[in-house]
Amino acid sequence: MTVKDNLKYTKDHEWLKILDNNEALVGVSDFAQSELGDIVFIEVETVGETLKKEEVFGTIEAVKTVSDMFMPVSGEVIAFNEALTSAPDLVNKDPYEAGWIIKIKMTNPSEVEELFTAEAYKGLIA
Repeated sequence: MTVKDNLKYTKDHEWLKILDNNEALVGVSDFAQSELGDIVFIEVETVGETLKKEEVFGTIEAVKTVSDMFMPVSGEVIAFNEALTSAPDLVNKDPYEAGWIIKIKMTNPSEVEELFTAEAYKGLIA
């Protein structure tokens, strides 16, 4: 189970990678994708919307279940990873790089401090 040190994590198994200008990428952790199984569809209809921390930004569908995905911090959803439209299994193959799901513009960057560090997240999933 891979947990990357340079990311922040949520109790719901999303990760956040901070970029420049208060922007960040969001995806689901390696643990989450392994629990879900083969991912067949990802739906994000919130591009252009500003959502609060822990609001649902989309759904992820695997062969055996459908799960909501939650905002790790408050912000505007500014992009969806279009590669996932034709290849949702990128989340299974490479959850932290090619399998990122949305890009956001954080509206309250201080909320990042409330997220789990890699070490704390490892304790949560152990």
